[in-house]
Amino acid sequence: AISIAPSRTDTMEDAKEVAPTTELYYPRKCSATNRLIAAKDHASVQINIGHVDVNGTYHNEYTTFALCGYIRFKGRADDAINRLAAEAKLMRAMDSFPHPSKASMDEED
Repeated sequence: AISIAPSRTDTMEDAKEVAPTTELYYPRKCSATNRLIAAKDHASVQINIGHVDVNGTYHNEYTTFALCGYIRFKGRADDAINRLAAEAKLMRAMDSFPHPSKASMDEED
């Protein structure tokens, strides 16, 4: 009994039918600018902000924000996180807090 081994192309075609290719890289979008974050953007960060109750207890829930390197480079990451957290109802908007210079003037009177 002589068996003929399948050619290399036959086995590759069979492999494609059995196991479909899966993507290993899923691009993210910057939460502040809606820009795609490139794979080579090594300055980008992804931050999980935990949800806490009134007593400050964490209950295994969080909201994820991704910031591109451009926002961080321009020094706008802090403002972006504050704005995104306020929009997600994780905190009050920053303009609802008194300005530090006005708060110190009220104490002097």
